[in-house]
Amino acid sequence: MVVGELNVDIILNHINKFPVVGKEVLADQMTITLGSSSGIFASNLSVLGSKVAFAGMLARDHFGEDIVASLKEKGVHTDHILYTAERRTGATIALNFNEDRAMITYQGSMALFSIEHVSENLLRQSRHLHVSSIFLSTELKKDVCKLFRRAKSLGLTTSLDPQWDPEEKWDIDFKTLLPDVDVFIPNESELRAITGKQDIHDAVEQLPFTNILIVKSGRDGAHLWKGSEHIHQQAFLNDHVIDSIGAGDSFDAGFVHRFIQGRSLKDCLEFAALTGAINTTRAGGTTAFESLETVKSIAASSFQYKM
Repeated sequence: MVVGELNVDIILNHINKFPVVGKEVLADQMTITLGSSSGIFASNLSVLGSKVAFAGMLARDHFGEDIVASLKEKGVHTDHILYTAERRTGATIALNFNEDRAMITYQGSMALFSIEHVSENLLRQSRHLHVSSIFLSTELKKDVCKLFRRAKSLGLTTSLDPQWDPEEKWDIDFKTLLPDVDVFIPNESELRAITGKQDIHDAVEQLPFTNILIVKSGRDGAHLWKGSEHIHQQAFLNDHVIDSIGAGDSFDAGFVHRFIQGRSLKDCLEFAALTGAINTTRAGGTTAFESLETVKSIAASSFQYKM
């Protein structure tokens, strides 16, 4: 069960420099596709072979219709997506420059989705709960500790990718939340912001109440800590990156896919690094995951990895 935000991504690629106020630059490529960390995660996890349902909120507009159609096409169950007339469906405009990006997001309907929309019966039908970009789901964020506590009390395993806080307040009680999160998956920048520590090892020491902590480090790979156990996974490098939008979400999908199968943490982490890298070979977060056959083909041709 994936609970969280839904929006479209409007991606502008092949920009020779970032724009500045009062000036204009050109992009040679535009892609409009399924966006949102939660949506990309759900879609790609389903393509990998896991059974996935989504709970979130949209408007009955063109973008909302496209999102549901995209999720259904990838096999995601959408019966638990709700609709509102109060706001339009959210959208993110992403400006890509080399392997970095700047983004502007209109939250729209995602900001209205709350814990009241996640029934206990819905959780009882699930084995695992995943939440991404909790700071964009404004109403849900207020009760995120309660949501994870409820999931754990019902026997679910859980995972959380916090993503960036646009307000940079980081106002979640992580000490209360993280004991109920089986797999916590921030990147380096998010971990530094959450803990106030610049050194990654110092930052990790600030979170002794985590179960499994994974820190995504881009081209430096990823690190996993579970108690005294530490695993470093090197990145699968792609010399022809199209963009990195959704790479972290695809990493999450790869890890969770293997995690719920009961595979070893080392195997889960390696597969996560692979799926994150596969993401960078196409524009946007889901186009490299058109089908499982496409994923296997890219893994073999670009990274010499047989799935």
